Amino acid sequence: MILYSLLMFACAVLFFIVGIRIYRGKTELIHEYHQTNVTDKAGYGKAMGKAMLGMGAAMAVSGGISGFAASETMMLVSVAVLMAGILADLLIILYIQKKYNGGLF
Repeated sequence: MILYSLLMFACAVLFFIVGIRIYRGKTELIHEYHQTNVTDKAGYGKAMGKAMLGMGAAMAVSGGISGFAASETMMLVSVAVLMAGILADLLIILYIQKKYNGGLF
């Protein structure tokens, strides 16, 4: 349980770092073909950065729950929180791509 918790926190830190960099305008961290039709790079960067921060938050919360998990039920709750957070953020990223790029590619 501790290993999972540490892994989730490490991944969360990476997502926070990348999310902050993208939010501040470093959209080069997003692959070029995802930005083919983007005209508002600043808005796109802020929206994608927030989505990355949300993904990191889901990982941090999941890691926090698993760090204090005393039973298998709490570990399942931890994984469920992670999956729900990732799914929600993926849907948000698809919406952002549709809004700023006109489609996924």
